[in-house]
Amino acid sequence: MKKSTIIASLILTSSLSYAFDLGSIAKGVIDNVTNETKTADSKSSTNTVNSNLDNSTVTSGLKQALKTGVTYAVENLSKDNGYLNNSLVKIPLPENLAKVETLLRSAGGDKMADNLINSMNKAATTAAPKTASIFANAIEKMSVDDAKNILAGSNNAATEYFKTNTTASLKEMIAPIIKETMKENQVASYYDMANNFYKENAKGMVESTGVMDMAKSFGVDSYLPGSSDQSIDDYVTDKAINGLFTMIAQKEAQIRTNPVAQTTSLLKQVFGN
Repeated sequence: MKKSTIIASLILTSSLSYAFDLGSIAKGVIDNVTNETKTADSKSSTNTVNSNLDNSTVTSGLKQALKTGVTYAVENLSKDNGYLNNSLVKIPLPENLAKVETLLRSAGGDKMADNLINSMNKAATTAAPKTASIFANAIEKMSVDDAKNILAGSNNAATEYFKTNTTASLKEMIAPIIKETMKENQVASYYDMANNFYKENAKGMVESTGVMDMAKSFGVDSYLPGSSDQSIDDYVTDKAINGLFTMIAQKEAQIRTNPVAQTTSLLKQVFGN
């Protein structure tokens, strides 16, 4: 039997049995709600900038802060297991497989799940060092008005500026690196095999047996596996970029609010209150 059929069958078989295991379903719902309530709401605050500073000083201070944030993000995520060992940016299984990760593991799929997660995070770590030049270019192109708006904005205003001005370039640079790195681990191809098998075969079986209707009646149909039109490479690319933005935002907030993070006289001059 082909590997793709074995893997997809494991997913489907586990899902069918899970749909009738109301105890497991209830636990899944409770865990999901608990995790959501633990997620902290991001705080937005406006910073006071010394109005006596000239435009050149303000702009220079902001650019220095951004360079510090980029260096922090790139250096940390470029380390061995930089993504994998960081709970803020670790790349999980794609949503349509994450729904059944526990079931997949209970059916003997531990190695498959772990290998796929490890390879995704390794690919992101491999790509991280290549992104510094793109961020540097965006910083150099920043205008005085951009700087003023960012400084007057929320704690992640600079990160939002980066999202607007670097995302397309980051994808163009990172995507080939992700694709090449993922090729080193065949597990990535298993995802596409299982995903395609589900779209072509298993989805109809789930619906025809009434499992989907039963799951919907209990409000837990989201726990059944699904398919995705996004390739594994595109998924990892997006997550890798989001991880960079997350780390930059973390450092940006520290510089804005924590005097200890204002490590130069210029940062203290611009951000110190």
